[in-house]
Amino acid sequence: MKFEGTKDYVATEDLRVAVNAAITLERPLLVKGEPGTGKTVLAHEVAKALDTPLLEWHIKSTTKAQQGLYEYDAVSRLRDSQLGDERVKDIANYIRKGKLWDAFTHERRPIILIDEIDKADIEFPNDLLQELDRMEFYVYETGEMITARQRPIVIITSNNEKELPDAFLRRCFFHYIKFPDRETMEEIVEVHFPGLKSRLVSEALKSFYEIRDVPGLKKKPSTSELLDWIKLLLNEDVTPEVLRERDANNIIPPLHGALLKNEQDVHLFERLAFMARRER
Repeated sequence: MKFEGTKDYVATEDLRVAVNAAITLERPLLVKGEPGTGKTVLAHEVAKALDTPLLEWHIKSTTKAQQGLYEYDAVSRLRDSQLGDERVKDIANYIRKGKLWDAFTHERRPIILIDEIDKADIEFPNDLLQELDRMEFYVYETGEMITARQRPIVIITSNNEKELPDAFLRRCFFHYIKFPDRETMEEIVEVHFPGLKSRLVSEALKSFYEIRDVPGLKKKPSTSELLDWIKLLLNEDVTPEVLRERDANNIIPPLHGALLKNEQDVHLFERLAFMARRER
């Protein structure tokens, strides 16, 4: 099994190396990078390229590691016992399988995506150490050991909202997705908008990277936001000339709501425009 990228996903050489190294070592691939750089999509594209099932576990601030294994629904069992339901005689009826259980018992070797692991409590990664290492866990309520039929490919994403424990990091193969340079970004745009006029792409990318380079920007626009912006430019029939001819009176690009996502950044550009006008 070797990942070479797909026609819908531009994977750089270092990213392809990281994916294949993690598969070879049978270690979780921990992927970090700016939001919108394709971390989550990577798991989908690896699954597509390797023709293997994908199981997704999207982490929230309230998610506990145990939920990835299984949950025992004691409340439902108590209610059913009060109603005289025969199902209460078998406790297995009240065990809810988690994503890791599904991955361990899948007929084909799957990919399990643990998405945005840094959203959870700091103890969450440590609570998964043994299960990800040994690829097995014990179900206390039924007395059974769940062991992986074959070791799934584990892809874990993080937006760096909090530091992950060292013990967890030691067990992962790490890759940081760098923000695409202009040449790579042109390839990405071509994938999503094949045959787009080169002049429009050139002017759009020029404006986009100029915005990202503005000092003091609270949230730099991401790849996904660039693609949304280009889609809007096409829909509104904005020409390359309109993008090129921005002056001090129109420093904020057209349809900037796709790129600037908070009022502080909009105000920053308004102040820059005001200062530029004063200097004229």
